[in-house]
Amino acid sequence: MRIGLRLFFAFFVITGLTAFFLLRVFMAEVQPSVREVMEDLMVDTANLVAERSRDELAALAPGGDLRGGPLAAELRRYATRSVDAQIWGLKKTTLDLRVLVTDDKGRVVLDTLEPGSVGQDFSKWNDVLRSLRSEYGARLSREVQSDDRSGVMFVAAPVRDAQGRLLGVVSVAKPLLAVEGFIGRAQRRIFWAGVLLLALSLAIGVAVTLWLVFSVRKLRDYARRVQLDRHEPAPQVPGELGELAHAMEAMRLRLDGREHIEHTVRALTHELKSPLAAIRGAGELLQEPLGEDDRRRFAAQVVEQGERLRELVDRMLELSKLEMREGPAHPQRLRFDELVDEVLAAQPHGLSVQWRAREPLALVADRELLALACSNLLGNAIGFAPAGSVLELSLQASPAGMAVFRLRDHGPGVPPAAWPHLGERFFSTARPGTATKGSGLGLAIVRRVAELHGGALRFEPAEPGLVAILELPLA
Repeated sequence: MRIGLRLFFAFFVITGLTAFFLLRVFMAEVQPSVREVMEDLMVDTANLVAERSRDELAALAPGGDLRGGPLAAELRRYATRSVDAQIWGLKKTTLDLRVLVTDDKGRVVLDTLEPGSVGQDFSKWNDVLRSLRSEYGARLSREVQSDDRSGVMFVAAPVRDAQGRLLGVVSVAKPLLAVEGFIGRAQRRIFWAGVLLLALSLAIGVAVTLWLVFSVRKLRDYARRVQLDRHEPAPQVPGELGELAHAMEAMRLRLDGREHIEHTVRALTHELKSPLAAIRGAGELLQEPLGEDDRRRFAAQVVEQGERLRELVDRMLELSKLEMREGPAHPQRLRFDELVDEVLAAQPHGLSVQWRAREPLALVADRELLALACSNLLGNAIGFAPAGSVLELSLQASPAGMAVFRLRDHGPGVPPAAWPHLGERFFSTARPGTATKGSGLGLAIVRRVAELHGGALRFEPAEPGLVAILELPLA
């Protein structure tokens, strides 16, 4: 499983479980909270009615009731009132408060909902019983024991005269179904708010996961490019991943330096063996008695191989400096075609030069580096071109915004097996008419200069010869 899926799955599980348990807690707390608020209001109502019924209970004859008194008449008028109230979006059209009054023995003397209960003994009911004991009395009765929605809440308050003598108990009752709409609405709001928060959390989780995966993939791609020996700066990534990127770049530079030195020493040692062996052989022969012609020939060989060593070391130093750079040191605007003319004029060749196509293209490049690349590219073509042959040049702009410089010689070309290695350090083929090979550093220098400028060096076959193509971004 990919790291992005793992992170998202872990975030989804954690967020989902957290949201599930929180929603369960909140949903479970809504119903008791609403009931607690309702009970608080019913306590106030019970005590208010208790004060209103005090005088009538004080004047009540033994065995009598309050059905014909002023309190009963007021409660009947209350029950017949027309109500049309909008309570936070919920409509209330009925008055459902029940008032029940007992004497000091618990006998019912008034019941607004069930008049037939007058005269019955309610002293065993918890609300009346506890109030008769001067305690807080309340109870919840269900018409259907398995259905909590059928419950009715009773809250009682004692009725006392001015001397504090207990006269009776007033109980007010309200069905829980009356507040079920408020409970359901609150639960729905909590549920959809939870769903919205969960969706928002998941969206944030997806965004964070995508950002993290994108940053990790940038580091992965950077590591792959480094593996392919591409010299690129570390990607710009914020936070700890950015620090990791810079640490990777520092490690790459250190390993590149070490590997570069080791590879250079091995390759240079191998390349130095041939001219050193030739110089030693010529030197040993010069120690022997020789004719003037032989002495001159061997002395010329020493000079020639010494010059070869010098060229090899100079080009190796140039390539080493180029490989340690990250970009052009002194970029400036210049004309590519004019620079090619300058290099041609400064380099003896004895060949015929033809421009097949020429456009006045401008580049932003390091003049010294670009001149070095053109000199090595032309020098390589001149070295393989037969005497008196033609060098064909063209410079055109490509649709991709690149200046494309093509250089064709009419030499022997390159064997198919050598194509993958063109431009590598110390790889070269034999020059025409001789078994002598070059150092192979010229094209490596051209390739590195092209890379520093964001371009490329590639080759195409020609009959006869070879076409070298240098591409650089236009200004």
